[in-house]
Amino acid sequence: MSAVPGTGNLVEMRDVRKTYQMGEVEVQALHVAELDIKCGEFVAILGPSGSGKTTLLNLVGGIDAPTSGSILFDGEEISHLNRRQLTLFRRENVGFVFQFFNLIPTLTAEENVRFAVDLASRDGDPPDRDPAHLLAKVGLGERRSHFPAQLSGGEQQRVAVARALAKAPKLILGDEPTGNLDFRTGKLVLSALREVNREEGAAVVLVTHNQPLAAIADRVLQLRDGEITEQHINANPVDPEDVSW
Repeated sequence: MSAVPGTGNLVEMRDVRKTYQMGEVEVQALHVAELDIKCGEFVAILGPSGSGKTTLLNLVGGIDAPTSGSILFDGEEISHLNRRQLTLFRRENVGFVFQFFNLIPTLTAEENVRFAVDLASRDGDPPDRDPAHLLAKVGLGERRSHFPAQLSGGEQQRVAVARALAKAPKLILGDEPTGNLDFRTGKLVLSALREVNREEGAAVVLVTHNQPLAAIADRVLQLRDGEITEQHINANPVDPEDVSW
């Protein structure tokens, strides 16, 4: 059974634009007229390269700020935060899982996750998170003493998922997290993300260009040329184990 998203909105975007200056030409990378992401919802964002998927993820996660428009996160306006405020916002609220694992090679799996827990504690009370427990949650309890070079690609990505959980985030953002993985290990990572969504109640937004992967989501958005061209609800999301691509 899939997670039931909460009734409240975690993210609200209104008339959000992101533009870049290319010489004398202003290029619009993204325009979102209206988008809500509910608490506990699993959302997949589809679209070809250059469609604005990563730009949207960066704005939702506070990596970047919009050129104009409003972004509310859990009722708080984040679109006008300065760089330090955005850093604190990300540290307290958002977990990231990227295509490249970005693990610290000289630290074990458990130390990589513990580092994220310590970082989340820098500006507040330490989160009640045990790195060993987080690794067990993603099926790596027996691999916690291994260094990244001793882990497969799928195992490293699951360490990255555990690391994203270190701060008990309200939102997890995945930017092509299975892009460098084979079919079998990709499904393990998707399963870990879906389990986190179900058990922790964290909203998950997954960016992908692979349409079959979107079948696991509660809702699917299609981006093209920087705009949401369509979206639909998955009445019966597919279990990650049953996905084929």
